[in-house]
Amino acid sequence: MMRDRVQLLSEGGQNRALVVDDHPLFCDALTLTLQSIADFEEIRAAGTLEKALEIVGQGEPPDLIILDLNLPDVNGLDGLVRLRNAAPRAAILIASSMADNRMISHALKAGADGFVPKHSQRSVFRRAFEALSGGQPFVPDGYIDPHGPGIEGPGDALARLATLTNQQARILSLICEGKLNKQIAYDLSIAETTVKAHVTAIMRKLGVHSRTQAVLIAQEASFTRVLPSEGTAT
Repeated sequence: MMRDRVQLLSEGGQNRALVVDDHPLFCDALTLTLQSIADFEEIRAAGTLEKALEIVGQGEPPDLIILDLNLPDVNGLDGLVRLRNAAPRAAILIASSMADNRMISHALKAGADGFVPKHSQRSVFRRAFEALSGGQPFVPDGYIDPHGPGIEGPGDALARLATLTNQQARILSLICEGKLNKQIAYDLSIAETTVKAHVTAIMRKLGVHSRTQAVLIAQEASFTRVLPSEGTAT
């Protein structure tokens, strides 16, 4: 699947990129970095997930998305999940200061193609771009999957959440806020029967039989559930 996504991303081609980060200075620095490592036709920036989704939905979609996990309108890894659903063929590279092994593992299982610690040197971003252009995932030096091959963990919840459509992800978020189907229908301006159909699909995709179980899986994917035992994120 990754090779299908990044076949559009090439070191010598005219690529479009989107930088999603709420710090303007970092966006500027990363834009300069991207310009130095490849011939991008266009590099756009967004400070929120909603703005990023708006850009993705307009015109030609980006070939490369560089995403900060800590955005003002994102709870946990749901921003990554929603961007992956909105731009299924884009290569998504996470650039985050929360770069412990567990977070990297969860991000990859939630749909990211690579992960670069946020304050890495330009050469690391170049290596990441080269890896993605070749259809290979990228992880920083020293990374070890904390779950190991075939070992189940919180990443399984992320993999299941990654199968949700954007509308289903929004509905699950509202369910997590304790809202009923009628309230969700009002908030999203859709029929209550449509909400019920989405809720059924959400539970099927998550492999659960109740709304409560779906909420628990969503909570398992949040930063607060992923990181406390590591104690390394700031």
